Amino acid sequence: MKLRYTLGITLLLSSSLFGQNRNNVIDKIAAQVGDNIILLSDIQTQIIQAKQSGDTLSSINECSTLEMLLFQNLLLHQAKLDSIVIPDAQVESEMENRLRTIEKQIGSRQKLEEYYGKSSTEIKIEFREIIKERLLSQEMEHKITTGISVTPKEVKEFYTKIPADSIPLINTQLSFQQIVNYPSITKNDKKIAFDKLVEIRRNIIGGKSFETQARINSMDPGSASQGGKIAASRGMMVPQFEATVFNLKVGEISEVFETTYGYHIITLMERKGDDYTCRHILIMPEFSSQSLVTSAEIMDTCYAELKTGKITWDQAVVKYSNDELTKQNKGVITNPITGEQTWDMEDLNQVDQQIFILTDAMEKGDISTPNLHTDIYERKQGIRIVRLSERTTPHRANLTEDYSLIKKATENDKKQRTIAAWIKNKISTAYIHIDPTFKNCTFQNNWSQK
Repeated sequence: MKLRYTLGITLLLSSSLFGQNRNNVIDKIAAQVGDNIILLSDIQTQIIQAKQSGDTLSSINECSTLEMLLFQNLLLHQAKLDSIVIPDAQVESEMENRLRTIEKQIGSRQKLEEYYGKSSTEIKIEFREIIKERLLSQEMEHKITTGISVTPKEVKEFYTKIPADSIPLINTQLSFQQIVNYPSITKNDKKIAFDKLVEIRRNIIGGKSFETQARINSMDPGSASQGGKIAASRGMMVPQFEATVFNLKVGEISEVFETTYGYHIITLMERKGDDYTCRHILIMPEFSSQSLVTSAEIMDTCYAELKTGKITWDQAVVKYSNDELTKQNKGVITNPITGEQTWDMEDLNQVDQQIFILTDAMEKGDISTPNLHTDIYERKQGIRIVRLSERTTPHRANLTEDYSLIKKATENDKKQRTIAAWIKNKISTAYIHIDPTFKNCTFQNNWSQK
C-alpha cells in the first residue's frame, strides 16, 4: 500500500490539469498547507482523473486523495522556502506538452479552443501558475530523493523479506538487436520531390485550391485529409516551418522550403500572437526502386558473412547498418514504452509486430533473413536483419535473472522511506489545517499533530 501511495502521488503530480471545472462544485476549503489552499473541488477533480485513467483501486477516495494533495502542497511549501526556481522555458514546454496531449484527445487545437471557449494563449495564461507549482513540487520531491542508491547487500535483504507468495511472476522477456540498411536518397530523388512541389505551387498561384491540392498531393498523414490545415503555437513545429509561418502575411503562399521531413509550402490563414492556423503541403523525397534493390543486396552480403562466421555481429552492425538509433549500441532495440532493452509480448505487439513474426521460432543468438522493414516513427523503409539476443521463460523473480528489477524495487522502497521521514519532519514545522469534515479519515501520516 505504501509503495502505491508514493507512486500515486507522482502520478497525480504529472496528470493533466485542464479537466478542472470548479464551477460545477459547491466549493469550500478542505485543507491548507502554509499559504497553499486545497479546495474540495481539487479533491473531486483528482478522483475523477484517477478513474478516467483506469485506476480501479478501492483506496481512491476523498481521504486518500486529500493526503496526496497534502503531500503535494507540503512539497510546494518547502520548494518556496528553499527558493527553488523553475525556468519560464520549462514551464512553457510543459504547458505545450499538456496542450498537445489534450489536443490529440479532442481532435485539434481549434476544437480544444472551442471546448474551453478560449484561445490557446488564454488557456496558457490561466494555467501557467498551476503548471509552475506542479513543477516546483516535482523538483522538491526530486531534491529529497536524489542521490539515493542501494548496495548489493540491501538488495538481497529487501528480496529475502518478500513473502514467498508475494514474489512477482515475471512473464517472458525478449531482447533484440538489428542491422538496418535504409536506401539512400539521391540528389536526383530530392530534385524530383522539389520540382513536383514547385509545379503544385504554380498551379495554386494559377487559381487551383490550396486545400484541394493538399488533399490530393500532401504526404503528411496528419493534415492531408484536412486539406493541409494545421492549428498550432510557436514551439510546436520544426524551426524552418515556424520561421516561414511567422514571415508570411495572411493569404500569402510561401516559396518551397526544406525541413528534415521533406519539402513544404505554406499558406497562412490566421495568426494571433504565438498562435496560428495555416495550410501546408508536404512532399517527401522517395528513393528509387534501384536504391532499395541496392540495400537488399548489401544486406544479403551481410547475412552471408554472419552465417559463415566471416564477421561477428558487432562488426556487422558497424559495417552495414545506417540506422542512427541503434548503430552505436550494437544494434540493440530499446523498448520506447519502458525505456528498457527488454520487451514483453504486449509491448512488442503494440510497437513492432514484425519482430515477433520473425523471431517466434528462433533460439537465443539466431538471426533472421533480410526482410523489408518499415520504421513507423520515421515513415521510411529499409532492409533489416534481426537477432534474438535473449528470451526468458516465465518465472518467479529471483536475484540471478532479475537483479536489476529487484534493485529498482529496493531503490523505490528506500526512496519511499526517505520521503516518509521527510514528511514527518516537515509536518512539525509547517502550518497545516484540515477541515473538520475530514476528521474521521485515517491518514498514513499524522497531518494534525500540531
